[in-house]
Amino acid sequence: MKIGELADITDLAPSRIRFYERIGLLKTVSRKANGYRTYPPEAVTVLKLITTAQQAGFSLDELRTLLPADLGAWDHGSLLDALQQKIRDIEEIQARLTQSKAQLQAVLAELKSKPEDMDCASNAKRVLSQFGLGTPTAGKSS
Repeated sequence: MKIGELADITDLAPSRIRFYERIGLLKTVSRKANGYRTYPPEAVTVLKLITTAQQAGFSLDELRTLLPADLGAWDHGSLLDALQQKIRDIEEIQARLTQSKAQLQAVLAELKSKPEDMDCASNAKRVLSQFGLGTPTAGKSS
């Protein structure tokens, strides 16, 4: 099939398909005598794998090492290792996000508990100093 048809099937721009070819992710491309690219039906599968894997957080470099030139030649152990590592990466990100969320919620709660006789700027300074985020005063060392 030609690149336009492949683009229609995969909902990818032709420039994106050419990019994947140029960086070595799409390897099943041949050229006709007139220079036009032709793609086998397997190219649809490869492109769908690339887009799905990117949505799951895989980088293009990771995909380049993971995707075999021939879809019938998967290295089962490498595939399992890559998927397990990606799950660990996601869990680490989730833990950092959970911690960040808790910190922001604590700051928000403190900001909301502003004493009625305090202006907003003074309250912000109060909260920032509680969380160790205030600016150090001149002459004091940390």
